[in-house]
Amino acid sequence: MVNYSNSKKYAKSSPFSSLFLLVAFCFFLLFAYQFSHQFFVHKYFTINFYNTTLKQHQYQEEQVPAAQASVFDPCTGRYIYVYDLPDRFNSRIIQCCQNLSRTSDVCKHVTNSGLGPKLVDTSSTLPETGWYVTDQFMLEIIFHNSMKQYKCLTTDYSKSTAVYIPYYIGLGIMQYIFGYSASQRDALINDFLHWLRARPEWEARGGRDHFMVIGRVAWDFFRTTNESKKWGGKFLTLPEAKNMTLLFIETSNMHENEFGVPYPTYFHPSEKSQVVAWQEQLRSTKRPWLFSFAGKRHPNGIATMRDLIMDQCANATRCNLQECGTGARDCHSPSNILGLFKSSIFCLQPPGDSPTRKSTFDSMVAGCIPVFFHPGSAYKQYYWYLPSNFNKYSVYIPEKAILEGTVRIEDVLLGYSNEQIHEMRENILAMIPTLVYKDPRNKSDDIRDAFDVAVDGVLQRIHSSNVM
Repeated sequence: MVNYSNSKKYAKSSPFSSLFLLVAFCFFLLFAYQFSHQFFVHKYFTINFYNTTLKQHQYQEEQVPAAQASVFDPCTGRYIYVYDLPDRFNSRIIQCCQNLSRTSDVCKHVTNSGLGPKLVDTSSTLPETGWYVTDQFMLEIIFHNSMKQYKCLTTDYSKSTAVYIPYYIGLGIMQYIFGYSASQRDALINDFLHWLRARPEWEARGGRDHFMVIGRVAWDFFRTTNESKKWGGKFLTLPEAKNMTLLFIETSNMHENEFGVPYPTYFHPSEKSQVVAWQEQLRSTKRPWLFSFAGKRHPNGIATMRDLIMDQCANATRCNLQECGTGARDCHSPSNILGLFKSSIFCLQPPGDSPTRKSTFDSMVAGCIPVFFHPGSAYKQYYWYLPSNFNKYSVYIPEKAILEGTVRIEDVLLGYSNEQIHEMRENILAMIPTLVYKDPRNKSDDIRDAFDVAVDGVLQRIHSSNVM
């Protein structure tokens, strides 16, 4: 028999259970609806907000450079103001070039913006382009013409960091360096300083933001008395010279405002490809001579260190001596000189009338490792241009060892391995662009040359000295 009591009980509770289930199901539907609505709404608006934000961000990125272009100035801190000097301090000196020297034709050297005549090489030692017969004293003209291509020039002194004075002081004194009185040597210098002191630009900072380039050695301007028998002019002894930054091809090493810059070489590239081609040519050049020297003996027959070095070269089978003044070969021929350096592993660079030599830079441009005998020949001169670790690119033999005869140059140089020589030469080849002055008539900026290094050095000095 079936027990109906339980079924009746179940039947009585059934309406409440159904109601409970119905309510629970409604809550479920409501929850599902809210969840799905929030999920899709959140997802939709998040995606659209993200896309909108991204588009706005991209738009801002596209707009920032244009906005900054009107604010950011790449020349900030690099502006140079150039004096428009009376022509008697520069261009008129060039116009009277026939009067500058009794022994050489200066007029041919001032051509081509100071580069001199184009070099015609019949020996096939040099490439056809980029080479000139450049005189060692033409830097003032070359630098001035290079400055005309500088991209951050200003005619507004208040914007400038530095002031360049294009006074050809070295060329100006050339005419009077021999056989003239002290007053004649100083006349144009005094005239210039009188003009300079009257300028408001000079008065503003006392000349501490001014700089000059001088294409002669500093000792040509270091006369301390008014005696005519004393050498040179007195520019460096005057108060105005002590405030300016002075760039010399050779400094006196006595004043902190003097800085050495390279002598002009014969190589003046107009584009980077000329430098690269020359570097590659030097890498493949055969160098049959261990070392070489080009120069002349002391005219008075007095045995100097240079004479002793020349004697060692003459007696060594691995040294190529080009003795100047003998008539055998022309030491004033760039092709001869560069051919000598290009065929040598090491090039001897003893002091001459002064510690430095143009030959140092000519030899390095030819890929020849310089051998120095005095620290003032390079190490204490060209801080902006040469590595402080001189062993990376040169050999140093103390002059005392030569004078006392305790060292044979050939033995020292034979002590260098092929690996050491290769590394030193590669360092020199990498330095070539900043050791030469590119053609100042060319506006190309793909070469960082000696001019660029000098300008950076001047600007950094002025910034660091808190002149502004």
